[in-house]
Amino acid sequence: MVTWDLSPAIAAIGPFELRWYGLVYALGFTLAWWALRKEARAGRIPNLTEKLAEDYTLLLIMGSIIGARLAYVLLYNPAYYWNHLLEVPAVWQGGLSIHGAIIGGTLLTWFWTRKQKINPYQVLDTLVLPLALSLVFGRLANYANGELWGTVTAVSWCVVFPHVDNLCRHPSQLYESLYSLGLFLVLLGVSQWRRLAPGVLFWAFIGLYGLARFLVTFTRALDPTDPGLLGLSIGQWLSLSMIAVALWWFNRVRRSGHPLTRA
Repeated sequence: MVTWDLSPAIAAIGPFELRWYGLVYALGFTLAWWALRKEARAGRIPNLTEKLAEDYTLLLIMGSIIGARLAYVLLYNPAYYWNHLLEVPAVWQGGLSIHGAIIGGTLLTWFWTRKQKINPYQVLDTLVLPLALSLVFGRLANYANGELWGTVTAVSWCVVFPHVDNLCRHPSQLYESLYSLGLFLVLLGVSQWRRLAPGVLFWAFIGLYGLARFLVTFTRALDPTDPGLLGLSIGQWLSLSMIAVALWWFNRVRRSGHPLTRA
């Protein structure tokens, strides 16, 4: 059993705080920019320049955060925010959905790349490795913050979060960090081993992340603001949707006869 009670702030200067989660967001977008710039320099993504990679990253930050916030507001607690409209943009108060961030980032990427005459899947394939690695640290930040705690359990590695109660709980944040690390390593290994057709890496991430997130969420305590449906949380339904869409894409490619790898 472990007792965990760490401050969510790394440091504070007057009213301003540097928080673990904010640091992870900065790391994630920096990794995305670095990966895209590397691809642009090597000329592996036609029409993508270093300047465009920089411009796109700035748009990606806005698109992902807006998508993450809107998904949380509309799906998890719409009644509250309908009566507190001024709090909708208050992302610093917490309340961001990773599913919404992925949807927002993907939609922005799709429209932006079409405008720039860039293959959207080449950009999305480049982004999934930085995203998976960022999720590793993102869930560690959730653990540091003492949020998204798990269900009550008697396993020997259970954790007590004193600001919640004195019950021993699953460290579901660490479970999610571990499966994100596993996902990163699998995708990295596959991408190094075989030359994959555009879109394969992205949709593999979507399907595998959806599956892992769906299963691990059974160990997470249900958010009281989560309306749930048929015994599953909103997050689990969104994860099932990710699995379904990924399977549909791979089946569509299989039926079309297009190879998943390139010579």
